[in-house]
Amino acid sequence: MDFNKDTAKKTAELLLQVKAIKLSPQEPFTWASGWKSPIYCDNRITLSYPPVRNFLKQEIAKLVEEKHGKPDVIAGVATGAIAIGILVAQELGVPFVYVRPEPKKHGRQNQIEGHIESGQNVVVIEDLISTGKSSLNAVKALKEVHVNVKGMVAIFSYGFDIATENFKNEHVELTTLSNYEYLLEQALDSKYITSEELRTLEDWRIEPSKWKQNEN
Repeated sequence: MDFNKDTAKKTAELLLQVKAIKLSPQEPFTWASGWKSPIYCDNRITLSYPPVRNFLKQEIAKLVEEKHGKPDVIAGVATGAIAIGILVAQELGVPFVYVRPEPKKHGRQNQIEGHIESGQNVVVIEDLISTGKSSLNAVKALKEVHVNVKGMVAIFSYGFDIATENFKNEHVELTTLSNYEYLLEQALDSKYITSEELRTLEDWRIEPSKWKQNEN
């Protein structure tokens, strides 16, 4: 994946500044999956900071047009990417829909909320890519209503090999503003982490599912 280095590092800098991303190599977080992790990312926090959310909105909108042209519709993945998806759709002046993880159990039982028509060109917006499973589930739902999914643009990716493989297998082009590599570079440059902590963070990326699993 090609990156604009300045944008990638600026994105990482802002995510660290507002604590949307927290790095804690000495006291790891535990993800819902059970993985131990020295990083935790919640990009919804950026919505509370107008300068940050405006930067992300503008850069994602620019990336959407550069990679895919102006789409007919922007689709956000629920729930984390609904707000940023709306902001991007507003920036581009196009309609917005969002995709639930599964259809509602009542009412019209929609999985896609909003108006969308067969044959329309759609770009999907996501806030964070880990394995890509939930993101690609949204793509599947969109394809089932016969729209043309041009690709996906996200704020940040951990850069896991499994995600790369999953997107490749589903023939979905993924582009992100920043990723784990640029985050570590920026964190070291800004003295957010030490060289020793950098090594710990790099070790985690090698085999994240097994990192520190045998430690109490």
